[in-house]
Amino acid sequence: MSTTRRGRPRGYDRAAALEQALVLFWDRGYEATSIAELTAAMGMGAPSLYAAFGSKRQLFDEVVRSYGRTYHAFMARALVEEPTLRRGVERLLREAASEYTRPDRPPGCLVISAAVNCSSPDVEQALRTLRASDVKAFEHLIKSATSAGELPSDTDPHSLALFTSVTLQGMAQQARDGATRTELEAVAALALTSWPWT
Repeated sequence: MSTTRRGRPRGYDRAAALEQALVLFWDRGYEATSIAELTAAMGMGAPSLYAAFGSKRQLFDEVVRSYGRTYHAFMARALVEEPTLRRGVERLLREAASEYTRPDRPPGCLVISAAVNCSSPDVEQALRTLRASDVKAFEHLIKSATSAGELPSDTDPHSLALFTSVTLQGMAQQARDGATRTELEAVAALALTSWPWT
């Protein structure tokens, strides 16, 4: 009797398979991406996919975590690496215009596009929670900048954080609709003028 393990293709590369799933979910969204499309893109049969990643939902959760560590990480870098919030926000918006329109990957943001037409309540809620955490992070930074005198003392941190999130989400959707980097950079510049810098 053969003792060869079944289920995974020879030469299986988990990281490469995960990247293929990430691109597919990013391009098509969670709901519209089928198991058949995933297995074709990842180069494995359905039993292999389930053995390696669990369910479609578990695969998607891992994809979102991977996206956060890689493609989405430019946001945190911009805000952490710059010496002031103003420079951080300026870099964030400028880089968003670039990242959302790169020709070598799907346009926009996976966290936004994956939620489109999603009828899975748990997936929708998970993505909503992720977006809300970004708003909270912005709010915290704005409060700190206000305390440091970079923003007026009467600044509304929540509204300004929400404004920034809405701007980024809108830029991501416009990128999916065909907006160019130049067009989104103009939006970014306009958004920056709306901040009440001191």
